[in-house]
Amino acid sequence: MNAEDPGRIVLLTASHRVAPGLLSWPAWQALHAADRVLCGEPGQPQLPYLREAGITVTPGVPDAQELVDACAGGRTVVIVTGGEGDQPLTDGLARLAGSGRVRMPDLELLPGSYDLPGARLLDLVQVMDRIRAECPWTSQKTHKGLAKYAIEEAYELVEAIEDGDREELREELGDVLLQVVFHARIAEEDEQEPFSLDDVAATLIEKLIHRHPHVFGDETAETPEDVHAHWLRTKAIEKQRASVTDGVPLGQPALALAAKLTSRARTAGLDVPLPEGDDPGYRLLALAAHAQETGTDPEAALRAAARAYRDAIRTAEGTG
Repeated sequence: MNAEDPGRIVLLTASHRVAPGLLSWPAWQALHAADRVLCGEPGQPQLPYLREAGITVTPGVPDAQELVDACAGGRTVVIVTGGEGDQPLTDGLARLAGSGRVRMPDLELLPGSYDLPGARLLDLVQVMDRIRAECPWTSQKTHKGLAKYAIEEAYELVEAIEDGDREELREELGDVLLQVVFHARIAEEDEQEPFSLDDVAATLIEKLIHRHPHVFGDETAETPEDVHAHWLRTKAIEKQRASVTDGVPLGQPALALAAKLTSRARTAGLDVPLPEGDDPGYRLLALAAHAQETGTDPEAALRAAARAYRDAIRTAEGTG
């Protein structure tokens, strides 16, 4: 070794969201070639696999100056850390380099494993598990007890979309996702028919693939209308429903319900006259049917009009 060579520090990051032991080939090469391998995380999932591979790992990480000294003479020191790195150590090395007092070793960041898209969902599942086990409020919740929150969060999501607030949209999407994760976690505890978030995802994946034969199969779809026709045809085969009204949730907003029922009837080729009466409900039904037939979402249209009226009220109050 060259006594003048300041050596090399390798920060090897390994995501805890990837199965332990699955490291990149450059990472394994660096580990086997290193003069020292350090790890400051006693619970680092990679440690058993590194030792099994014959790599000696020294627990603990020295401060910046001690680490620089350990590299003197051309030595290579590998620091195994989590996917977020070791911020205190890198800050210390940056301060030392900025002082100009020492000759710094080469510093290399070597990702040993990468988070795949969606990896943070694993963290979400772990957080939900802990909250369900330790939070007095969360641990007592049931599907029925949570139902109202799903409706509330869906409305808040719609409002964020209508407002065009990107930050709010991101937060509200998270709140809707929480409902899915929460219900799936509760479902794991059912004694008769338990299922998990993985089961929910598997069912959804199977459904999406089956209903998109133009993407995953041999069928073709040139237009959005073709896609919609594929979807309806496949869904009808899957559900084997006795009536076109089956599966239409009656608890949805009334205008949306009216539009959905008239749409189902028209798609099925059923010529069913609208009921008549003097009650405003019948007139609203006719308006909803007409809007749906002309390609307008009556629920969204009325919401937009109501929001415009809300703005007019605020302007009249002088608070707009």
